[in-house]
This record gives sequence, structure tokens and C-alpha cells, in this order.
Amino acid sequence: MAADLAIVRSPAEEALLARYPAFRARQAHWGGPSVARQREEAFDALKARGLPNRRVEDWKYTDLRALMREAPEPFESHTRELSVAAEAMRPVIALAEAKRILFVNGRSVFTGRADPARDGFEYASLLAGAEPAPSLAAALARERPYADNAAVALNTAFMADTVLLRVPAGTKVAQPLHLAFRELGEAPFSTYPRVLVVLEEGAELTLVETHDGPDGVAYQTAGLVEFEIADGARLDHVYVNAHGDAALNLWTFGVRLGRAATIASLAMTFGAAVTRQQFFVTQAGPDARIDLRGATMLRGSQHCDSTLVVDHALPGGVSRETFKTVLDDTARGVFQGKIVVRQHAQKTDGRMASHALLLSEDAEADNKPELEIFADDVQCGHGATSGALDRELLFYLKARGIPAKEAEALLIQAFLGEAVEGVAHEGLREALMAPVAAWLAARSR
Repeated sequence: MAADLAIVRSPAEEALLARYPAFRARQAHWGGPSVARQREEAFDALKARGLPNRRVEDWKYTDLRALMREAPEPFESHTRELSVAAEAMRPVIALAEAKRILFVNGRSVFTGRADPARDGFEYASLLAGAEPAPSLAAALARERPYADNAAVALNTAFMADTVLLRVPAGTKVAQPLHLAFRELGEAPFSTYPRVLVVLEEGAELTLVETHDGPDGVAYQTAGLVEFEIADGARLDHVYVNAHGDAALNLWTFGVRLGRAATIASLAMTFGAAVTRQQFFVTQAGPDARIDLRGATMLRGSQHCDSTLVVDHALPGGVSRETFKTVLDDTARGVFQGKIVVRQHAQKTDGRMASHALLLSEDAEADNKPELEIFADDVQCGHGATSGALDRELLFYLKARGIPAKEAEALLIQAFLGEAVEGVAHEGLREALMAPVAAWLAARSR
């Protein structure tokens, strides 16, 4: 007689399952039946599969079940005082001319610096009423090819607020829009922010995300930002991860591009103890352009996993994925990238590269680039490198009187600067080099 096998769950899984019913009851009056149904489906998936471990191929370098030892309570004690404290915090990067929307522990707070009517975009929040605004409801209802991803399911099950930003057709937003995500608290907590960005036909937007939080607090965040970029629209996007040194950060980007649409995105990461940043990009219209770049700086025992899937479904698409990682001490950097070219996506041009710079013998870089091609008239390739600083270049610089530490810093800055150079906005490009300089200065001390 076959014995029933008991499911052994981790403490984090047990905590997530135990607290969901009460969370669902508290959120029942927000979002209406469609949002409630999405939450329930995501929770059922989490319950059935649990958190992924290293036996799951896409997570073999980032064993979430082992890394997520606890699952702290979702943060729900939002107060005006908390918003004021977040407003007063020093910015991650200097963006004086940008319009800002502040997110405090996962929930959006308008501070008066962004005016949708004046600045050319619509803002809607799930917390604004029992039923979401029609534009937000439509965006929430669409199918997502990555919905069964563990980090996305976690976000969907426990989402409290969802924000829609919609740029009308033909509108070119003059100033960058800054989404400032700030985590505040003295005890461990978790947040599940979600943002939907819709660029209608021919619209243009520069969007900056910054993320930070306190050191020494084991908070967790599982966020989802989705971009719907219509025909001929262009999104320039920058993401800066400056999370606290004990944080666990799961952040997912879902992108869908129409005909001749463009996304140019840079992910800069130097915060959090553990980061998994995911990019799921679908070329849903012909002749779309995709440019994804990464600049990662890790030290101590930090771990960052950059996982991306670029799906070329229609002809004429061009994609470039270039990720640069600098690793010191016992830090670990992971790059998993896949370019998929569907049968009808002829004339696709896809190139993917990952480069890691190891500053310590104990640092580790794992690279796993892949191509999955079902069309015959394409140009696709991938490459990966890892190694130490070039000794000949170091010797050249030192021979000209530059001290060893300064010479190393110059080479590291040049290495990362190649990723930052692709940012179109000049002021933003300059601002992004400040965290690089600060990281290098801390290393030199």
C-alpha cells in the first residue's frame, strides 16, 4: 500500500500560507472581483509549488527556498509621519528636474511634485476605490506569460496597491518621471509594490526608479513593474537598487512592445544582501527595438541574479543585452539570459553579452546565456567573459604615477561606464556615475 507523502514546507512557506487568509479579508474591499480572483490564483500556485529551490532550472543559482528563511509580515501601518520621514530622506541619485511619485513601503504617495494633468500622464491607484479605474482594470486583466513565475505569484497574491501610469498617444513627457521606492522600519517587514506603465501610440517617457531602505533590517520586497509600449512609442528606463544591506529584493520587469516600439533600460544594482532582478520582454509587434543593460557592483557576501528572457515573436526585431558586473570579497553575480526567436520572427538581430570583473579570488560569477531559435533568417549571438583587472593596463597607469588603488578605480569606472553611456538623458547619465564613484571610494578606504 502506497503511503501518502507529507509536504515538507520551509518556515517562510508556512508563514506565507498561514497569513494569506487574514490578508485577503483585509483587502477584500479593494480592487473588485477581478483583482480578488488574480490574488487567489496566484496564492493557489504558491501553495502548490512552494518557493523555488536549486532543483528548479531557472533558480538553480538562486535557491530562494534556502535564501528566504523567514517571511516577515506585510507592512500595513502606513501613516502620514512615515511619508514625511520618507520625503525627508536623502535621494539615491540627484534628479532635481524630475517629477516624483513617492512609494512608502510599497504604497504610492503623491507629494505634490507630480501633477498628472499638467505633466501629460494619467495616474490611477488601486486604493482609490472599491473598483479600479477602467484603464487600470484593463491593464490588470491582460494575460501575462510570466504569471507563474514564483516572484510574480508572490507579488500578485499579496499586492495591496497597484499604480497605473498612462501616457496618452503622441505625448512626449518633457521631464523624467521619478518613482522613488523607500522602505522604512526597524523590524523585519515585507512589501509588494506593483506599477503598470502604459505608453500609447507615439508616446515618449523617461522613467527612473530608485529603491532604498535601512541597513541592518531584514526586510523583503517582491515588486512587479510592467511596461506596455504601443506602436512607435519609446521608453527610456533606469532602475537603481540601493536597498539596505540585509534586504532580500525580488524585482520583476514585464515588457510588451508594439510595432516599431523601443525600450532602452539600465539596471544599476549595488544594494541588498540578495537580489533577483528579472526581465521578461515580448516583442509583440514587428521592427521593435530592445536595449537592456546592467551595471552591478557587489561586495561582502552580496548576491545578485540577473535573469532575462527576450521573446522575438514577430519580424525585424533588434535586441541588445549587455550586463557588466564587478565582484569583490565573496560576492556572487549571476547572469541568466535567453533570446527566443519564434518561427515568424524572420530578420531578427539579437546580441547578448555578460562581462564580470573579479576583484577577489573568492568572488564568483555564473553566466548562462542561451539562444532558442525557430526561424532561419536571423542574426543572433551571445558571449560571456569573467576575469581580473588587466595587469598591463594597471602597469601602464602606475608607470605614469597613478597610485595602484586609483588606477584600479579608473579601470573599474571605465568598465561600468560603458553600460551607463547608453542612457540618453545627459543629466541622468551624469547622476548615475555618482553611486559608482561612492562604491569605489568605499573600496579604497
